[in-house]
Amino acid sequence: MDQSRTPYFDVLLDYVDSGVIPFHTPGHMQGRGMDRALRDFLGDNVLAIDLTQIRGLDDLLQPEEAIADAQALAAEAYAADHSFFLINGSTSGNQIMMMTALNPGEKIALPRNSHKSAMGGLIMSGAYPVWMKPEVDDALHMDHTITPETVAATLAAEPGIRAVYIVSPTYYGVAADLEGIAAVAHEFGVPLLVDEAWGPHFHFHPALPIDALEAGADLCINSTHKMLGSLSQTAMLHHKGDRIRVDRLKAIVKLFLSTSPNLVLVASLDVARKQMATEGSALLSRTIDLANDTRARLNAIDGIYCFGDEQVGKPGVFDLDPTKITITVKELGYTGYEAEEILRRRYNVQCELADLFNCLALFTIGTTQESADRLVYGVKELSREDRPIDVFSPSGVLERRLQTGTYNLPSIPPIRMNPREAFLADTEFVRFKESAGRICAEVITPYPPGIPVISPGEEITPEIVAYLDLEKKAGVRMQGPYDSELRSIRVVVEA
Repeated sequence: MDQSRTPYFDVLLDYVDSGVIPFHTPGHMQGRGMDRALRDFLGDNVLAIDLTQIRGLDDLLQPEEAIADAQALAAEAYAADHSFFLINGSTSGNQIMMMTALNPGEKIALPRNSHKSAMGGLIMSGAYPVWMKPEVDDALHMDHTITPETVAATLAAEPGIRAVYIVSPTYYGVAADLEGIAAVAHEFGVPLLVDEAWGPHFHFHPALPIDALEAGADLCINSTHKMLGSLSQTAMLHHKGDRIRVDRLKAIVKLFLSTSPNLVLVASLDVARKQMATEGSALLSRTIDLANDTRARLNAIDGIYCFGDEQVGKPGVFDLDPTKITITVKELGYTGYEAEEILRRRYNVQCELADLFNCLALFTIGTTQESADRLVYGVKELSREDRPIDVFSPSGVLERRLQTGTYNLPSIPPIRMNPREAFLADTEFVRFKESAGRICAEVITPYPPGIPVISPGEEITPEIVAYLDLEKKAGVRMQGPYDSELRSIRVVVEA
């Protein structure tokens, strides 16, 4: 196929050029009815293609024309059998994969450090989780990936598992041995689902980790907006092989798509695919070189460590994405949250995320040398011995976490109910600090990185109460609970 084509973007432009007089949604009528301030800022071009799915513009739920053509081009570009455009991010992709592969009550093996959207997939599908513990790096204070050995042991110990779900790469760019995991899953006769949200670029450069489909995944998701050139909220779902029923997959995709999709988002997926297929290798070569150079410059700063290829081969670190730079700042006496705040307030540099010990900087095809220089300058100033002491989160948290060892996620709690049953059960609120022993009815997720600490159906343990209390004191935002301050928590009413 001609990967230089952008069939869907082209039909939107043709519609605009034809001068059609609209009597259809959206109500702003190509910007004419929009408030002037927003219209002037967005510009008439983008508003002109903010259209609805009318004749000639195809239907994302039942594509037969330009969208079908664009998705076929994406499938070829990613070496997939089928590719689907998603406009609710990889969140919807995770949920689609689980609902496609599983029926209510069936078991799925998945890592404890899965994104919170995986919990949404469990609740919607009614599946039962069999949690796998990722490899923990005590030196870096982070979870890595699941190994083939862990997957094999889990499948052998838990008969009836119907699918394996893996996160690779992690938020920090650590990739799993997907070929090994795929071989294990397929030996046990179950499909492999991969959350590859952070790896949409892997397929397009040999210096990056192997992509999920090439490694043997049956379904995978890519957040094209995270690392490539599409707009926020866009992603792709890819299918390959014969272990997944395509008719069921297509039916479930339709359940998760809006009947009024934002066509600007859809067009951005079409164009981002074209860019990667035709220029990806060159663009990514420049990005990788810039990231590697910046990592070396950061590692030359006293008190700073940015892990790299020296970690490959350690448990749970099969490969690394060089475009993710984790800046470990604990030797400076700052938490990652404090360092992120200082970099933003004083040097106007915004990192992707911070945790207790690190800040994460993403290098993408849009990162410039000037941006990289500013990051290095800010971190270098942060490390100066005569730097002013300006801490923006409560003092003592870092020292306490180091002393107590509570810098990794707490142990996986006992599962006392199916997640869907607990989420839909009769519930009540209790004081969070007095909730140990109760069955949780909501998802509690420190964000970022977006990994649930406690989920519906799990028993709240004293360890979890202590961990989340420290996270709150460190200034971490909690996503999921009704009470965002976590003074109270929703639990299942017990007889």
